[in-house]
Amino acid sequence: MKYIDIHSHLNLPEYDADREEVIERLHESKTATIVVGTDFETSQIALDLAESHDDIYACIGVHPVDNVTKVFELDKFETLVGHPKVVAIGECGLDYFHADKSDQTEIERQQTLFIAQIHFAMKYDKPIMIHSRGAYEELLALLEPLVAEYGDRLRGNVHFFAGNLEVAKRFWKIGFTTSFTGVITFARDYDEVIKNAPMDMIMSETDAPFVAPVPYRGKRNEPSYVQEVVKKIAEIRGEDETEVREALLSNAERLFGINLA
Repeated sequence: MKYIDIHSHLNLPEYDADREEVIERLHESKTATIVVGTDFETSQIALDLAESHDDIYACIGVHPVDNVTKVFELDKFETLVGHPKVVAIGECGLDYFHADKSDQTEIERQQTLFIAQIHFAMKYDKPIMIHSRGAYEELLALLEPLVAEYGDRLRGNVHFFAGNLEVAKRFWKIGFTTSFTGVITFARDYDEVIKNAPMDMIMSETDAPFVAPVPYRGKRNEPSYVQEVVKKIAEIRGEDETEVREALLSNAERLFGINLA
């Protein structure tokens, strides 16, 4: 493999018409991807795709707000988690971007859902794929004490990181990597974080079909476009692109327990 997109949604309907063509471009570009579930059904599709393709892996879990009626059905997810292509739990976390923080019922619902998936990940020794909007402080307040309990077994990645350097350092300190999307190809908001990040604590992703990078901005995104993210990370850091690309592959191998040779 040359590239790794650690967070995509090839399991969504946006790819129903041409999913195999998108996957063929993934193969041709020597890109691997982790397809991420947002509920049991999309987690099952993610695993189905992973079973059918050597360069696709699955992440299984329940998103905090995509469908607020969804709960974490332990018995169902236990039918998936033992498969060797399941490499992480999520995407799970907290999303207060549109939530009324005075709505204690909603806050407790999200926190209960998140904690259930943390415990599930610990039971099966898997990293977690974190989704967070408008809730980094609250999320860290939950994670930091749990790291004291679980040690380095509690690990994961904060996907689509959109915080500042101070917040990023708190995640890195407790062993959580941060990943960046195509947004970095057209916005300068995260340059400071990328420049100052330890090279072993960052990841590349697309979040496809969303936020396509330049030069594909405005189009549907896909995993093969992650190479534009990798190029931009190297440019921002002022480092050799090949070395950055290889480091990002190594980071994914370490966290998710996969072999990208």
